[in-house]
Amino acid sequence: MSIHLEARPGDIADSILLPGDPLRAKWIAETFLENPFCYNDVRAMLGYTGTFQGKRISVQGTGMGIPSALIYCHELITEYGVKNLIRVGSAGSYQPDIGLRDIVIAMAASSTSGINNSRFINADYSPTANFDLFMKAATYAKENNIPIKAGNVLSSDEFYEDDPEAYKKWADFGILCVEMEAAGLYTIAAKHDVRALAILTISDSLVSKAQTSAEERETSFSKMIEIALHTLS
Repeated sequence: MSIHLEARPGDIADSILLPGDPLRAKWIAETFLENPFCYNDVRAMLGYTGTFQGKRISVQGTGMGIPSALIYCHELITEYGVKNLIRVGSAGSYQPDIGLRDIVIAMAASSTSGINNSRFINADYSPTANFDLFMKAATYAKENNIPIKAGNVLSSDEFYEDDPEAYKKWADFGILCVEMEAAGLYTIAAKHDVRALAILTISDSLVSKAQTSAEERETSFSKMIEIALHTLS
């Protein structure tokens, strides 16, 4: 029995978008989906189901960080039969050629989280995107002239680090940007043999120190949503 989602059987589609911000979930549903209805408001973590180009699609807020996201991903997968999960979130750029509102698709997700250390003692597990979802997203972006970057991202447990220069070590090894959930999503998807992808929009840059506003992060980033919806449709 789900204890964080109050949806009834059949309320949630087998394909879902996962923003961290529940208000972004509301904006996505009201902006992009036809006839959306709210199936969840437990802890104000809003979830909606509607249709996009005739296909049922849900969108569910997950909160910030791997522990919060995995609560919702676990229940969505094991209790509601979700098979295709796409994180649509914001990220901080680690590279000088990746600026505000650029789109990054995470092929793999490194992490500072200890979530996999408890499973794979003295070993490194490498969480990766589903190839089919990745290719479909990349192909749609290319065919519709939406520039993207693709590569390794960092899922961090810390938003405010003690050392503001710590990102440079990751940047030197090709990490494109930092966010807080993708590694957890890719891991749980692999465990349950479902498909997952993270599509990110740059909301700030650790290189240039530029940043978007809270309102922009909540109600913009439409190109990212466009790619994600067409990947699932």
